[in-house]
Order: sequence, then structure tokens, then C-alpha cells
Amino acid sequence: MKVKDILVVVCCMLTATAYGQKYSSWGDQENGTYINPVLNADFSDPDVIRVGTKYYMVCSEFHYMGMTIQESDDMVNWKIAGRIFGRINIPSYDKMERYGSGSWAPAIRYHNDKFYVYFCTPDDGLFMTTAEKPEGPWEPLCQVVDTAGWEDPCPFWDEGGQAYLCRSNVGAGPIIIHRMSEDGKSLLDGGVTVYTGPVAEGTKIYKLNGYYYFSIPEGGVVQGWQTVLRSKNIFGPFEKKVVLEKGATKINGPHQGALVDTPNGEWWFFHFQMVKGSGRVMHLQPVSWQNDWPVVGVDIDRNGIGEPVYVWKKPDVGRTFPVCVPQSSDEFSSTQLGLQWQWNHNPVDEAWSLSQRPGWLSLTALKAPVLQEARNTLTQRIIGDYGEVIAQVDGAIMMNGQKAGLALMSRLTAVGIKKVDGKFYLFFDNRRKESAEIAIKKPIVYLKVKLNIPDEKAWFYYSLDGKAYQPIGSKIKLVWRNWKGDRVGLFSYNGLNNGGTAAFNYFHYEFDGPDQKLNQ
Repeated sequence: MKVKDILVVVCCMLTATAYGQKYSSWGDQENGTYINPVLNADFSDPDVIRVGTKYYMVCSEFHYMGMTIQESDDMVNWKIAGRIFGRINIPSYDKMERYGSGSWAPAIRYHNDKFYVYFCTPDDGLFMTTAEKPEGPWEPLCQVVDTAGWEDPCPFWDEGGQAYLCRSNVGAGPIIIHRMSEDGKSLLDGGVTVYTGPVAEGTKIYKLNGYYYFSIPEGGVVQGWQTVLRSKNIFGPFEKKVVLEKGATKINGPHQGALVDTPNGEWWFFHFQMVKGSGRVMHLQPVSWQNDWPVVGVDIDRNGIGEPVYVWKKPDVGRTFPVCVPQSSDEFSSTQLGLQWQWNHNPVDEAWSLSQRPGWLSLTALKAPVLQEARNTLTQRIIGDYGEVIAQVDGAIMMNGQKAGLALMSRLTAVGIKKVDGKFYLFFDNRRKESAEIAIKKPIVYLKVKLNIPDEKAWFYYSLDGKAYQPIGSKIKLVWRNWKGDRVGLFSYNGLNNGGTAAFNYFHYEFDGPDQKLNQ
């Protein structure tokens, strides 16, 4: 890595210190540098491309509907630009039976003026969709292959239009390449195995200076590293080099990501880090090239393998862009649901509304015995290291047997209102074990959860006036479950029958980070 780049980083940090600048714990530092993670939220298995001067990213969403596309001008600041799909039309995703399944390790590419996104579900095979613009409209999902046991696909269009698709098998490896139709909607053969490695998966294909490069995460989610294969022929034989390892850093499993360049020829690499509470957060590493091999991060011990950086100079994209993070808070004042929201499994569109009570989100309860089986639970990612979510819920037209409120999804822990024999109660439910019940006269409450990601802890609170909050229930341990970090969610379900509506006035989310400052 160039000495001048290291000096720039040091100078920026010293300048900020001299002027008393308070560093954010992650992301854009507003002084020409960034701190990893650049995106401190569960954007697992990220794939990133550049189209013109903008960057686009997709990631694994698993059983949460639906997949979004993120956009950035500088690779550090991101916003959600569009929703790629809102459901997977397979009955199990209506029956709440596919926890941990759904979209695994998608790939995004741009070819012939179109965006292409591919993903596999471990039970249902290979899917793809296309759009001319990131915000859509996206074509309905095309099930290219109906099979079980595939994962982590990536398309590649070579010169002359010949298309290929590589993938691995569930459980990781081997790496298999198929010839594909030019429109990307069918595979032309049974595939050729080109590489078998230790937990090899998530392959991305690139072509540069006459070489085909296969960027392959190996070794597993927490223990892994990044391997690159190269060859003058897409089917090999390949040379192999490890280009990124944990080394002396605390960044576990620095792999499963994407190589991307800037218009002026800089190269960068995105990958994730496993954080138990919030999931797999996204890091950005500088890339240098030596003898036509990428070196990712900084080769601290001079063993020829890069290690992750903590702070670095931002990518040179020609200008400075405003600091931003993906959308979070919502006043429910729009006619469209915010792009940050994702349903737990497929939604039932007739049972939710933003127009039934303008300015409120209305969730009509469907019958379910427990939160895990509740339809139309609306969720979003935890962001940052520390956070606070407040939601107001009105249960005036709830029905007997109904529960509604605020939840943490991996722990399946909830606080809210329930209606029993015509009376309203506040309740706290920790994994099907209610440990608090408070009678209330008016069914309007304010619910809060405070999040401490480094300590993997959360606490719930309630208020009857929106001012004075009281704790309710026990301390919660945040967990990583079903391949996802914990999430906050809004729910409404009925243990007796379909029916009854809960209305949510707003969802306010404050957190630490480059865009919002939360005092802790």
C-alpha cells in the first residue's frame, strides 16, 4: 500500500483531533476518511457494482421480504434506492415455514443497459430478475432452475455475449460453472466443477487484463478468508492466491464480498464482519494490484496477504457527497411503505394499509398462536452500536385475543397491547413466556426498546403519555438467528380468530453513527 495514502489518513485524524472533532464510531468521518464498518447494519453477503459514477449493492435477505437495492455515490454513504421483489410465490413462504431460507448471497450485474439480480434459495433453486433502473420496475421473479441444494450464484457475460453462471452447493462448494443463455433466463448445461476448496462459496467473476478472476470466500462465516483464482480460460486451470485474512486484526471472517473500481482506476473490496447482535456488517478495504493479483487491505506482516483496515482515506470519486445512512424512522405519512421495511415471510396485502387511517400504519390481525407464526410482521435492520426505537400504537379497534406492539425478531421478544374479554393490558412476552401484565384504561401506548449491540443487550419500556417511560420485562440478549442479526419489528396477530386492527402512528429510530447522534 502506498505510503502517501497512509500519511493522508494520519494527517486527517490529527487535524480532526486538533479541531476537537468527535469521531463517529463508524462510516464517514467528514474529514476525508472513513471508519469500518462503513455500513454498521446487517447487510450480509454484499455484492457491489459500479454503473457510471454510482454504486449499487444487494445482500442476503433470507426469509425477509423483499430484497432491496442500495445506492451510493462514494462507496461509504448509502441509501436504499428500490425494492427488487416483495414476495417469493411459493406456499411455504405464506405458511411462515421458511425461516433461514429465502434469498441467499445474491449477485448484481449490469449488462446491455439492464440490471440483473440472481439468487438461490436452498430449497427452491435459482431465481433472477432484471430492471432498467435500480428503483424499478423489476420484472417478476423468474425461477431459472427448480431444484434444492444450490447457493450463491453469479452471472458473467463475456465478450461476444457468451453468458455463464457460477454457483456452489449448500454447505459450501464445489464451485460449478454453467453456460447460460444470453438473456440470463436459462442454463444450457449441467455445469462443470472448476474448484473445490475448504468451505468455498459466494464466488464472483471478473475479467481484467485478459485474466478471469474468481473471488471466493473460504473457511466459513467467522473463521474465513478471501481467495482469488485466475486463469486465461474461464474453465481453468487456475492459479490461486489468498488475498485477505484476519491476521492480527479483530475482524473475523473477512470474506464474502465484491471487488469494485472507481472511474479513475482505484480498486476496492467490500466484505462483511460477523457481529452477534446486529448480524453481518459491511466493511470497505482498499485494493492494490501486484503482478496482476489484488492485495486487499494492508499487508502488515509482509506475508503477501492483506489484512483489514480500521480507518482509511475515502475513495477518490472526484467530489464530496453528503453523509447519509439507509432509511430508518417512519411517520407513515406516505402512500407507499418505506423501502427500509421488510415483511417476515410473504405479506398478506389485504391486511395492512396506509390509507385506512391516513398518517398511520394499520395492521389487521390474522390468526396465529405465537409471534413466530404471525403474518404481516413488519421489520427492519438494527443500525449502529447503540440505538433507541419508539413507536406509538393505538389499539382502540383491536379484538379479543389480539396482540400488537414492538418486537425483537431473533429473540421473538415483544412488548405491546393485548385485548382479553374486552379489557386492555400491557404485556411483555419473552419467547412465549409472559412475565408482565398491566391493566390500562386507554389502549394508546408508547413503546420503546433500547439497544446495546457491543454488549448484545436490549431493554423494553412503555409510556402512557409519551413522556415518562417505565421499564417492562427483563433484560434481553440480542442474538444472531436464522442467518440474520436481531431486528426490530411491528406486529399484530390474534390467537383466537382473524380480525381486529392495531394502528401505529410513527416509528422513530435514533442511533449512533455518521448520520444521527445518540447520546449514550
